Amino acid sequence: MRKILAIAVVAMLTACGTTSESPTENSQGFTAPKLPMHDKLGPGEGAVSILAWPGYAEDGSNDPKTDWVTPFEKQTGCQATIKTFGTSDEAVTLMKTGDYDVISASGDASLRLIAAGDVAPVNTGLVPNYGDVTAFLKDRPWNSVGGQMYGVPHGWGANLLMYRTDVVKPAPTSWAAVFTDAGKYQGKVTAYDSPIYIADAALFLMKTKPDLGIKNPYALDEKQLGAAVDLLKTQKPNVSEYWSDYLKEVQSFKSGNSVIGTTWQVIVNTAKAEKAPVEAILPEEGATGWSDTWMVAAKGKHPNCAYQWLNWIVSPQANAQVAEYFGEAPANQKACALTADKSFCETYHAGDASYAEKIWYWSTPVPQCLDGRTDVRCTDYAAWTRAWTEIKG
Repeated sequence: MRKILAIAVVAMLTACGTTSESPTENSQGFTAPKLPMHDKLGPGEGAVSILAWPGYAEDGSNDPKTDWVTPFEKQTGCQATIKTFGTSDEAVTLMKTGDYDVISASGDASLRLIAAGDVAPVNTGLVPNYGDVTAFLKDRPWNSVGGQMYGVPHGWGANLLMYRTDVVKPAPTSWAAVFTDAGKYQGKVTAYDSPIYIADAALFLMKTKPDLGIKNPYALDEKQLGAAVDLLKTQKPNVSEYWSDYLKEVQSFKSGNSVIGTTWQVIVNTAKAEKAPVEAILPEEGATGWSDTWMVAAKGKHPNCAYQWLNWIVSPQANAQVAEYFGEAPANQKACALTADKSFCETYHAGDASYAEKIWYWSTPVPQCLDGRTDVRCTDYAAWTRAWTEIKG
């Protein structure tokens, strides 16, 4: 998908009331810095700078028929400039520039943004459509601290196991197919190109090696991280490519260069539409996944327009458009009635709490163990990044 060019927006901040929040702490001991929170909306500043995953803020420049930004601009008077990013690491770096008002953050970025003071607590009372967001997406470890929301849930999905039905027989049921059994498909296994993929290995070990004591795939002490790294090093000779561009994975499965690996539902749908013989499953061990959150910059130049964007993007109509275009379950329960494909929400398990419970959503690894342990320090994202570099060689 072609990236949207960003245009720097510089404007005077419209004075608006704020209230100071005390530092908050979640159940794992993670403390958020003390930052002000918007307490009322003032007039829109006329502009908003959006940092987003590709497909989350479409303005018609990629496809004239795909545009939910222009209606927002007409309704609010907030002219949007959009910058897309390819990975969560890139998003975290870009937010440090102070050039953006809102960001669509995945769980492997959100706690980093909060800890750095780059995003502010969100007053959900100023977001009317927040009330229709699915309950199991609210007040989660990746989007809140101490009961204080730091954003508005947007969409979610699982990292599935996709395979070519003409090659992989019998059909797999476990992640063992890409880990302990990966040698069966030497040079044709795919894996997601990010340090957060270490959690996929940790999840497999959590279910198959209980003696390691892994209770949360994002809470790994040094020994547990070492076990996950060793598993991924064993997998590496069988990997055809580490992917981050979903269109490249589609092409790899179509050509047969890849026959099995981690994927997203939208990739499955696209590959099938292009006649690739593929299927995908949620393996018996469960899966990692994402629940993305729209967050507000702590020092954004356009806070009122930022809040108007949050309310717009999670509205039933816009949320339906984004979810269907991107390929994920919408956060707003009312969006399902507005999708063009009336079976869309069933396909993506929107609102299905039992399905959602099988997913370990991306969360930033931090020294305060996310599984509640206090007798050991867990490895943080920096350690995972170093490990990922070591794994890929």
